[in-house]
Amino acid sequence: MFKDHSLWQIIKIGGPVMYILILCSFLSLTAIVDRLIYYWRRSSLERPVFMGFIKEALTKGEIKKAITFCQNTPTPFAAVICSGLSSPHHTEKEIANAMEREIIVEVNKLEQRTAIIGTIGSTAVYIGLLGTVWGIIGAFRDIAQAGSGGVNIVIRGISEALVCTAAGLFVAIPAVIAYNYFVKRINGFVTDMELCASEMTDLLREKSKGHEKKP
Repeated sequence: MFKDHSLWQIIKIGGPVMYILILCSFLSLTAIVDRLIYYWRRSSLERPVFMGFIKEALTKGEIKKAITFCQNTPTPFAAVICSGLSSPHHTEKEIANAMEREIIVEVNKLEQRTAIIGTIGSTAVYIGLLGTVWGIIGAFRDIAQAGSGGVNIVIRGISEALVCTAAGLFVAIPAVIAYNYFVKRINGFVTDMELCASEMTDLLREKSKGHEKKP
């Protein structure tokens, strides 16, 4: 039915709800691209390689070198370790608390804009359904005002109204897929940060024990 219609004509058939869905699609795609780039940039180095360098630097007593390495490594777990290394004269508990606070800060950065994607993914279908119901009501109203109408007119009105439902699904499906993917990526980042913080605590504990054994 719509093969002879242009995209602009299909949008006009959908009515005002289509403009809302277009806005949702723009916001969703913008947020998705932003998060993909952000996570890609924050995955420049693997955790085992990073912690191997930190362990080597701490063993040699090169704390400043380790801090510089953390500052030049754009990963969430590097920021966590940097917060711990920046407090070398504090107690083990204070260093652990500093790293826990940094984990919270990094998680907030990782979760930015994901709420937009999740909200659009869960509501776009309902917005499309709203447009469909609105279109069906309008189609029956026009038939009632005309005083006559066959099955073909009813079917045409319903098919035009269903454009909004199709558009809602088109917006929602990529958003839901992206949101679930981002949740998994964030969980992976959190796991790396927690493991790094735990390893850092163990390294500091071993270092303090080594100092205690010295006469």
